[in-house]
Amino acid sequence: MGNAQDKPPGSGGGGGRSDQAAAGSGTRSRGGAEKPNRAPGKGVVNGSQRENSPAGGQQRQDSPAVDTSYLDAPAGALPPHLARLKNAGNHLFKNGQFGDALEKYTQAIDGCAEAGIDSPEDLGILYSNRAACFLKDGNSTECIQDCTKALELQPFSLKPLLRRAMAYETLERYKKAYVDYKTVLQVDTGVQSARDSVHRITKMLIDEEGPQWRENLPEIPTVPLSVQLEHRDKPVSAEVAQARAARAVQDEATKKEARFTLLKREGNDLVKKGTFQKAMEKYTECLALKPEECALYTNRSICFLKLNRFEEAKKDCDSALQLEPGNKKAFYRRALAFKGLQDYLSASSDLQEVLQLDPNVREAELELEVVTGLLRQSLMDSTAHTPRV
Repeated sequence: MGNAQDKPPGSGGGGGRSDQAAAGSGTRSRGGAEKPNRAPGKGVVNGSQRENSPAGGQQRQDSPAVDTSYLDAPAGALPPHLARLKNAGNHLFKNGQFGDALEKYTQAIDGCAEAGIDSPEDLGILYSNRAACFLKDGNSTECIQDCTKALELQPFSLKPLLRRAMAYETLERYKKAYVDYKTVLQVDTGVQSARDSVHRITKMLIDEEGPQWRENLPEIPTVPLSVQLEHRDKPVSAEVAQARAARAVQDEATKKEARFTLLKREGNDLVKKGTFQKAMEKYTECLALKPEECALYTNRSICFLKLNRFEEAKKDCDSALQLEPGNKKAFYRRALAFKGLQDYLSASSDLQEVLQLDPNVREAELELEVVTGLLRQSLMDSTAHTPRV
């Protein structure tokens, strides 16, 4: 749960909406059911429950020490006892204990009211965090109420806006969800979840109400430029920075894949048209993006063969065979490159390799006959030019 929320103008009270239990009768949960007092032998330490031993409340010696140092972390302007409640809630939430986390946040909100603490930033975070618990537990109505309270304390704060939008969407109140998502994007255009949701809801509203759907939307508030600049200049948390970095990597990979697909398709089309020089250039660009793609080497080798660049065609086939040692196309095209280089023996060897992999390759059979004839002729020529002793 994030502690860093944008500090807005204005202030607000901290009274929670949960029922207050009478002294000595336990604490009521948010649903109104009374929670019984703890049984004897149990105690509360640092905001969390601990079982005492029968011999005077000491912890059992064989129990492993539990690290509770996180409870003492600073929490804005909250006094230590309330900061511990908030930190306990954060810890419980991270571990998926949303109901227990909700109780801690409720105790902290109520504690602020009892202590007369009037810190919009701290109270806004507590309400926003409790809203997240409601959202996780499927209580969208309570989530909306807490988010609205957080936004009264801290206008245009991202987390409560996002959580309220998600709760509205869960309740199928799509227009209100749309307004909150659009408001989020005014504050931070990089929130991908808000972008995706806007596209999804827009399509849904167009299908339901037709091209006039915008006329029935509630008014979308204008986020002041000062709020946008404040958010832009605010240092991001490690969690947010990590998420942004992961998204940037994913976006780059998507762009790279799209460009690769386009270049390869263009290269294939150019081969069909007989424009081998340009096709070769497209495949070369593809290889800069994916140097381990075997088909690119065999495709580019065709271009080199057609351009009578036999040595380069051979090298491309060598690369393809390093990636896929049993690639028939690479063997066949390398045989053609050897033929162009007048290395008929090597060409014959590669063609025989093709036929061993697949005896039904008719082109290899015919080419082997041609190459065998050329090899025989070259041997005869060589013999004829050899002087007799």
